[in-house]
Amino acid sequence: MLSTRAGKMVSTEIQFDMQTKLNLITEHTIKDKGFKFTSLAHLLNETSLKECFHRLKKDRAPGQDKITYEEYEKYLNTNLQKLVKRMKTGKYYPQPVRRVYISKGEGKIRPLGIPALEDKIVQMGITRILNAIFEPNFLNCS
Repeated sequence: MLSTRAGKMVSTEIQFDMQTKLNLITEHTIKDKGFKFTSLAHLLNETSLKECFHRLKKDRAPGQDKITYEEYEKYLNTNLQKLVKRMKTGKYYPQPVRRVYISKGEGKIRPLGIPALEDKIVQMGITRILNAIFEPNFLNCS
């Protein structure tokens, strides 16, 4: 079964699997404030990273490696398999961020860092996990 997310078709099984696991993490966090997670790296698997990829915006500038969304998507499954393998073996390292400067008016410029697409995928996966753990502990006024 497929559903549309951000204009893309994504398997609801993928969404359900990852979201279910994140919901369980949130439940543990709410029920036991002292609960300690020993390992969450298994959540960064090909399935969850594929969902993270599809959540990215297509039209963003490429990072230092110049790989675009469309280029990465051509061999998405292979690329994600290689990424997960590098992460599991400790051989994954984020690439240097591409630095560009944007005009802020009145002659001022602001630096902007653009990470590589693969790093954006990993960052989104980690962000989703950390949000599931810490978001329930924030007050509405935080």
